[in-house]
Amino acid sequence: MGDWKTTDGLPRRRRHRALSPLREHLRDTFWFAPTAALFLVFVVWSAATAADDAILTALRDAGDEDAVSDLLGIAEDAKTVVTTISAAMMTFIGVVFSISLVAVQMAAGQFSPRVVRIFVRSRITKATFAVFLATFVQSLLVLTSYDSQRDPALVASIPLVQSVLTLILVGLSVVLFVMYVNSTLRLMRVAHVVDLITREALRVVANMPLDVSVEKPVGTGTAPHPGLGPETARIAHHGRAGVLRDVDIARLVRMARQNGVVLRLVPRIGDFVVPGTPVFAVHGGPVAKALRALSFQVSVGAERTFHQDLGFGLRQLSDIALRALSPAVNDPTTSVQAVDRIVQFLSSVAQRPLGALLHRDRQGTVRLVQPVPDWTELVDLAFTEIRGCAVSSPQVTRRLLAGLDDLLGAVPEDRRAPLIRHRTLLTQAVERTVPEAADRAFALHPDRQGIG
Repeated sequence: MGDWKTTDGLPRRRRHRALSPLREHLRDTFWFAPTAALFLVFVVWSAATAADDAILTALRDAGDEDAVSDLLGIAEDAKTVVTTISAAMMTFIGVVFSISLVAVQMAAGQFSPRVVRIFVRSRITKATFAVFLATFVQSLLVLTSYDSQRDPALVASIPLVQSVLTLILVGLSVVLFVMYVNSTLRLMRVAHVVDLITREALRVVANMPLDVSVEKPVGTGTAPHPGLGPETARIAHHGRAGVLRDVDIARLVRMARQNGVVLRLVPRIGDFVVPGTPVFAVHGGPVAKALRALSFQVSVGAERTFHQDLGFGLRQLSDIALRALSPAVNDPTTSVQAVDRIVQFLSSVAQRPLGALLHRDRQGTVRLVQPVPDWTELVDLAFTEIRGCAVSSPQVTRRLLAGLDDLLGAVPEDRRAPLIRHRTLLTQAVERTVPEAADRAFALHPDRQGIG
């Protein structure tokens, strides 16, 4: 089901799917695609072997030994190519992934260690690695199919289809290699990296339900939304310590409906949890035995992911801007590019209600309440650290002021206070730090390009 819009033009989220956490976790791993490719190549090789056997049997049944001799000659010519492929492919794989490691190291140093996940999630990188391995394994399997017998009447196997399949995989490998190099070079460009981060962050926003509670903290034992009911129990986390990556929304909604309760996620996605940390509060009913397995419906890992984490995109963009402003890098233009995307993200949520997301069952009853950052927290995440480091860079201060002014014109009246606060603090910091009046006036002039 695709995205669709409400009457106010805002995109509604896609309906959550039960396997979405698994799908996201597989995207964050590098083993699944190569493993699937190796399994597939064994299946295809078996089919090609059966086809070769069928061709040989058909020719013998027809008594056409001349055609068998011709196929033997073609297969022997192809064997030389397959042998060369088998010897060269592993070297090719080593060269390709030496390029990857260098690119990852440069990106982590120039942008932020958190952008390494972009390389891990790159589909073209996984496809290239998978096809290269499949080509190498296919060439080895084909070599095992060659028969030392040269007599057309006695030969047991002529791997013609298998050899053709290997050559096709080589051609695909060459095409993917060109695409891989192009993709890797793009991932080393800051504009492309911040664009990818922003698109993933906006996808999280688009998948958020528009039905949310008011922006206020959810206190212990209180109902964050009318009709939630009193808190009756809390379910603690019993797994390993780590970052709360996501929860299985569809299954949690189903479990809450079956037991006639409302569940509230206590920590936010992206919080670090340890064994014993309360992860769910139960509202409106007793705790059934089935609900004690709720802690198994959360995914905890070593790092945050975009899947359900509203603030992770801002965190990465802020990190890139901060790294660019450090004395070791001193690249304010990169910081301005990150601020451009920060303003874009905040503009996308400027009119959205924030606070606690309400997930409903098919009857429209709230079954799961998921906390997310409110507007003030998002603005603080976006600007606090950058503002503190940007005082000595007029290019960045000018872009920050322009961005804050644009947001002030886009948000409702009740959301202007944090923006005004950051604008005032930035102005005061520049006035304290820059001694010359002309330099202060220049640094405090809003400019969407910074300094052109």
